[in-house]
Amino acid sequence: MEKVERNIIDPVGDVNFNKHKIEFGNMLDKLQAKVETFFVKKGILLLLIGFLLGRALILAKLTPFALPFFAAVYFVKKDKAPLALIGLVAGAATLSIVNSAFAFCTAFLFLFAFRLTKKWLKTEVRAIPFYVFFTLGIGEIGKSYLTTGNVSLYDGMMAGVEASLGFILTLIFLQSIPLLSISKRRQTLKTEEIVCLIIMLASIMTGTIGWSLYDLSIEHIMSRYLVLVFSFVAGATVGSTVGVVTGLIFSLANITSFYHMSLLAFSGLLGGLLKEGKKIGVAVGLLIATLLIGMYGEGGGSLYKTLLETSAAILLFILTPQALTSKLAKHIPGTPEYSAEQQQYMRKMRDVTAQRVEQFSSVFQALSDSFSSLDESGEIDKDRELDFFLGNVTEKTCQTCFKKENCWSRNFNTTYEYMKDIMNEMDQNSGVVPLKLSRDWEKHCTKSKKVVDAIQQELTFYQANQKLKKQVQESRRLVADQLLGVSTVMGNFAKEIQRERDNHYKQEELILEALREYGVHIEHVEIYSLEQGNVDIDITIPYCNGHGECEKIIAPMLSDILGENIVVNAEECASYPNGYCHVTFRSAKAFTIDTGVAHAAKDGGFVSGDSYSTIELGGGKHAVAISDGMGNGERAHIESQETLQLLQKILQSGIEEKVAIKSVNSVLSLRTTDEIFSTLDLAMIDLQNAAVRFLKIGSTPSFIKRGNSVIKIQASNLPMGIIQEFDVDVVSEQLKAGDLLIMMSDGVFEGPKHVENYDLWMKRKIGELVTDDPQEVADLIMEEVIRSRSGYIEDDMTVVVSKIKHNTPKWSSIPVNKYKQKAN
Repeated sequence: MEKVERNIIDPVGDVNFNKHKIEFGNMLDKLQAKVETFFVKKGILLLLIGFLLGRALILAKLTPFALPFFAAVYFVKKDKAPLALIGLVAGAATLSIVNSAFAFCTAFLFLFAFRLTKKWLKTEVRAIPFYVFFTLGIGEIGKSYLTTGNVSLYDGMMAGVEASLGFILTLIFLQSIPLLSISKRRQTLKTEEIVCLIIMLASIMTGTIGWSLYDLSIEHIMSRYLVLVFSFVAGATVGSTVGVVTGLIFSLANITSFYHMSLLAFSGLLGGLLKEGKKIGVAVGLLIATLLIGMYGEGGGSLYKTLLETSAAILLFILTPQALTSKLAKHIPGTPEYSAEQQQYMRKMRDVTAQRVEQFSSVFQALSDSFSSLDESGEIDKDRELDFFLGNVTEKTCQTCFKKENCWSRNFNTTYEYMKDIMNEMDQNSGVVPLKLSRDWEKHCTKSKKVVDAIQQELTFYQANQKLKKQVQESRRLVADQLLGVSTVMGNFAKEIQRERDNHYKQEELILEALREYGVHIEHVEIYSLEQGNVDIDITIPYCNGHGECEKIIAPMLSDILGENIVVNAEECASYPNGYCHVTFRSAKAFTIDTGVAHAAKDGGFVSGDSYSTIELGGGKHAVAISDGMGNGERAHIESQETLQLLQKILQSGIEEKVAIKSVNSVLSLRTTDEIFSTLDLAMIDLQNAAVRFLKIGSTPSFIKRGNSVIKIQASNLPMGIIQEFDVDVVSEQLKAGDLLIMMSDGVFEGPKHVENYDLWMKRKIGELVTDDPQEVADLIMEEVIRSRSGYIEDDMTVVVSKIKHNTPKWSSIPVNKYKQKAN
């Protein structure tokens, strides 16, 4: 009983209240799919359109719609052409049997001529309008001759008019029919396609002329409904265009309907202007237009009847599903739905790109993990290598020995340990075996000398193999670090791609109001970023005539509003007085660096083995580097220059400094077998907080002069290219405004003659300097070193002096306290 009760009660907690909503939504989707399949895919829609176009008239006599529609359907949807022809013939039959026969005969004549001459056509789509033109002209003349027995000038003129209309309508239908026949269209509608679609819809509705329901004209209801839909979807421009085109086509079909063009155009304009009021606003626009135009009279009709027709159109419009209007709006440029669709597409493309970059990042991460993973079976491999080693020795010595059985069967462990000890001792002591071990081995083995010689010979190959394995392992570690660096860069890039521009509408309005209040005329403000230290603002102003008001007025005001230094990053001035200037304002760095350099080649030559570089990196970082190639002359200069160029490219890619230096070291150590080494002295300065990181690879100390004190910066690292695997020591310091950072090559640091302590000598000379100009400091240090050598230059010498300064804008800020707190 308890089990039964539990089965009854338990499912109550799992009731899904959204189940019926989901099922109802699925039913609507299935119903919509069935309707699309029935009308679009099976061609019933073309049959109905053909019926209406078959009975559509121009000037109460001409029927130029039938053949162009059939020709366009035949070219676009050849399998649906019979249904279209049936609809055309049936529609023409509602007018007269003659019109029905004329529609069928012109279609037959078109097919006959087109199929007969098709093989000589290069482009069929260009030839179809001409086939329609001649077919309609000949058919209209033949129709006049058969009905009256002769052809008058009037008949010829009417035939020419109908043929010309058919030519134009064919071009229109060729563009508009694909819009109806393709159910899932993703492309944007062009302006020409929108106009062609409107003309086609208006032409279709002319087939309803003469139809009425409770004495209300169907053509008037449907035309006003069409204007309402397009005004609501696309606004006043498209709405008034739809009204003009529809009214013009109706007036051509029926002269008494000429006033409808004014009504439809005016209602399209008013409805578009009032579209912010949703469907009610657009409907009110049509009612106002109906009342205003209807008061002038409509040729015998009554205002009451016109209002009823308008009310019927409004009722149809209100009953139109929101999904239908939204789907149509997505294809018309300028609508919010179209913009949302484009933004969604761009967001999707951005996410796909970011996802692919993240996938590549994960691939490099996996490769890095694969290379960096240590072999867990290292001890087993070491024992196996030892077994192979001893196996090779015994194969050359013990295989032919008469005591083989005694040594390896009865005393295996003793023999194995002796040979192992001998190998280890020879490996560690450069081939020398201790005397005691040698005597013990002679007592144990009858061919001791031969075995020792074999071990020594085999040890040479073993050591070479171990060295090669170590190099491979070090290379694997380096590759792992490089792959990890690339993975990090790509991961950060993927995150940057996914960052969307923040909305700063409120701040844009505040800045615009503040600047205009102080008499600065601003056309447009667009904020891309307000992040501290990374402000990015675009401003459009009228032609400034080169007075520099952006730098002198706008940038200082923005600095006061945002609470940080803002400068002009880029300025594009108009080329004519009535134009506009586009200016980009960005955050100024908190610190700037002035650099002075002095260098000299050995013996006063032209080519120095030293190279230096100042590198501007992203993220507000500045790098200063000195490289000293081994030796002097052109070879050393090329080596040091390539070291700096490779380092610059790797650093600018975003890879961390340690990995960058290890990568450069790997290239230098692996690309050549020559003894070519380079030193590297790198200082990475953050221009936002003046923090500096020193990475010194075989380089001399650097010095920081702060007032009267001198700070020495030193690190112990071997020069680049000597070994593949090394740890980079990083020294961090905090600079202050006014500090001098002095970096030098060994030719300068070790250049003074008869000096025992180079550190104290250099500190004393730097402390005695009176000037703080970077170039003067570099020149004075170089001059002191050369004078200590009596003017003789024994080595390449390079001095790079960098001065840290606060970044103070040229123009002081203009206070805008009223808006400062609001904008932030």
